Amino acid sequence: MLRQCLRHTPRAALSFTCPQCRHHNILRLSALNQSLPLQLPSYTPIRSLQTAPTDAQDRIPLRKQLKQDAKSAKAQKRRRREQEEASREKWELTVGVEIHAQLNTEAKLFSRASTSSSEVPNSNVALFDLAFPGSQPEFQVATLLPALRAAIALNCEIQPVSRFDRKHYFYQDQPAGYQITQYYEPFARNGHIDLYKHDGIAPEDGDHIRVGIKQIQLEQDTAKSQDYPPSTQLLDFNRVSHPLIEIITLPEIHNPATAAALVRKVQSILQTCNAVTTGMELGGLRADINVSVRQRSEDPGAHQYGGISGLGQRTEIKNLSSFKAVEDAIIAEKNRQISVLESGGVIEGETRGWTIGSTETRKLRGKEGEVDYRYMPDPDIPPLLIGEDLVAEVAASLPTVPDTLLDMLVGPTYKLPIEDAKPLVDLEDGARLEYYQDVVDILRSLQQDLPSKAQSDLGRIAGNWVLHELGGLLTKADLPWDAERVSAQSLAAIIDNLQRKQITGATAKQVLGMLFDGDRRPVAQLLEEENLILRPLSREEYIALAEAAMELNPGMVEQIRTKNQLGKLGWFVGQMIRMGEKGRVEAQKAEAILKELILS
Repeated sequence: MLRQCLRHTPRAALSFTCPQCRHHNILRLSALNQSLPLQLPSYTPIRSLQTAPTDAQDRIPLRKQLKQDAKSAKAQKRRRREQEEASREKWELTVGVEIHAQLNTEAKLFSRASTSSSEVPNSNVALFDLAFPGSQPEFQVATLLPALRAAIALNCEIQPVSRFDRKHYFYQDQPAGYQITQYYEPFARNGHIDLYKHDGIAPEDGDHIRVGIKQIQLEQDTAKSQDYPPSTQLLDFNRVSHPLIEIITLPEIHNPATAAALVRKVQSILQTCNAVTTGMELGGLRADINVSVRQRSEDPGAHQYGGISGLGQRTEIKNLSSFKAVEDAIIAEKNRQISVLESGGVIEGETRGWTIGSTETRKLRGKEGEVDYRYMPDPDIPPLLIGEDLVAEVAASLPTVPDTLLDMLVGPTYKLPIEDAKPLVDLEDGARLEYYQDVVDILRSLQQDLPSKAQSDLGRIAGNWVLHELGGLLTKADLPWDAERVSAQSLAAIIDNLQRKQITGATAKQVLGMLFDGDRRPVAQLLEEENLILRPLSREEYIALAEAAMELNPGMVEQIRTKNQLGKLGWFVGQMIRMGEKGRVEAQKAEAILKELILS
């Protein structure tokens, strides 16, 4: 049957749209056999008529479908990138970040109740935490120490005198009706954090960007709410008065990826200096994001961002609990604000929420201002005095910051690529880095008899074994880091034997696997007893193995010869290793012989 119009085709069975007269939805059946008369009224309109497709028409090969899906996703990503670039040229995004981090302390901020997590609700609560009438705050001096470590690590100026304020609001998670914080006179000001390309900042920000920190203030946490729909909400006051620091950056970020990188790096710094015990993944760190957009051609004084002229009206996105959520929420809120402004609307100052997996932020409430919170000095808490001697002592006890560690690892001492140096710094709070440095130190002592040139790449080689070989075994077994599973001494001995060509790379991995699985023999004894020490093959033995491997696939040999497809040599190398005596075939020598036989 043909898709044609009855006015222009005498025997059409089905018509959708005619290219000449644009008529559509017309039905007329003609006999397939012209000798069979068929009388039907002309031009009978119908709503729709679909022929049932055959299975062959419906079926799309999986490979073709996957290619189509990948092509569609790539096109969508390209369109989104083009839209982002177009909006970036017209609109300027500005972001400020407020990070709330639970401090690593044993007692709460204003009571002696424990901060240890408990599965029993309301078991670590003092009378003051519940705002019991007549109870008084008692500042716990020990809570200041992790706060000072964080502020110094973030390059802040420690204030000799700071004071606490009451921030009034009424919500069920705040039993006193106010939160104790340091709004007007915080204990730390004027810090900064440096972000680099390897931290994951947006390409538009170049290789380095510095974001200013306005202040860091001490404050108390609120209760934990648990909703049980439709109408029940339970409160756990164990978290009330847990000491927090709030880190407030200046609005100097202009890309969502850079904002996420900042939160990630702040968490890394806080964990490195032992200021916090948990990060975002366990709820110990949360981020609020202030977002505004403005046209680049606007009068710089047209708007204000929290009192800062030249920026658009801001909205605040509360309680973001992952780095991805930070980036996704900023993108969604930026697009929403641009859409509102382009349609002639006005951005309202408000607090908004974000749900993981969503594509839009949602309004929670109108933004409270300073007057709404009715800040006032807390009359029950005296000023906090911090001496210069305490600041100096805390600063002297701080561990090396991540940026300094990275500079050391990529420098001439270790020569690691940044891709290996960064995970060594980030993983297991530095435990794997300590292990790696032990391996390198032992290797250097083992290879003192070798020329300095042979020792120049030890840092890079050890990094590969610590991160990828040993790390891969841990990942495959789904086990946490354990430096005792394969001691630094044993791993260094494996690498030393490999460097001296006493074992092959395959044998080195085999020995590592044996130690990982619990073999406690020293490496030298294990190699001797398992007959794993390399006995090099002669040239004639390599040639015999290569010829045997080439006979397995003469077609591939011809492709390498005629089309110079050297990447296929690896298959023949693998065959030679399998055919040869275990642990005796060296891949580099095998490949050299193959090239000689095939290409000469």
